[in-house]
Amino acid sequence: MNALADFYQNLGLALSLLVLMTFVLAGLVKGVIGLGLPTVAMGLLGLAMVPSQAAALLIIPATLTNLWQLAFGGHLRGLVKRLWPMLLAIFFGTAIGTLWIGMAGGHWVVRGLGAALLLYALSGLFLPTLSVSRRHEPWLGPLCGVITGVITSTTGVFVIPAVPYMQALGLSRDELVQALGLSFTVSTLALAGGLLWRGSLGGAELSASLLALIPAMLGMLLGQWLRQRISAVLFKRVFFIGLGALGAHLLISG
Repeated sequence: MNALADFYQNLGLALSLLVLMTFVLAGLVKGVIGLGLPTVAMGLLGLAMVPSQAAALLIIPATLTNLWQLAFGGHLRGLVKRLWPMLLAIFFGTAIGTLWIGMAGGHWVVRGLGAALLLYALSGLFLPTLSVSRRHEPWLGPLCGVITGVITSTTGVFVIPAVPYMQALGLSRDELVQALGLSFTVSTLALAGGLLWRGSLGGAELSASLLALIPAMLGMLLGQWLRQRISAVLFKRVFFIGLGALGAHLLISG
């Protein structure tokens, strides 16, 4: 408890409130569209803290909400059998990125985070519906996994190119939601391993991350309630526009 109190005391009241509101908003987005918690959290927290600190805060909320997401649907065994080369490649890519680049401080890391957010937003707004043939999956899946892992290790964002790739596999809606939860869980655990190896994830960070789970879950429940009352397509469009603006700001300002 002392480590947790010291962590948030060092952040200060304003930054602690930013963490609270960020995870409520990130959970809300995930509750509505099934993804976006780490992306929103990294983007907003990246405005006020170094990416490695922001990434440490999202480990427990992202892991538990993704486990919740992948637990339902009844397709887990088939998805693991189909996606394991990409999932294994995410681990290798994250390890390579951690050893080669890492999530050290510096303006270029913040700009890299901004570029990843902007790229993801543009792909969500303008990328047409793609289709990947089953015969290309043996090489394209691992390639996407390695690239996703490297981007994860340097920015904390693990949606590019894994999400567009899985959306192009022709999965049913329930399969896609479960596949996203599976991929995000693997990416989060790989990121946690990289942060731990780099010394950026200790007891204080894990305690602070555990506390961040509360607003994230509240936001997610609110998002699930809201999903029944608004257009998910419109919400997703607004989400990508806002994410693109945030990414552009981080990219330009560093």
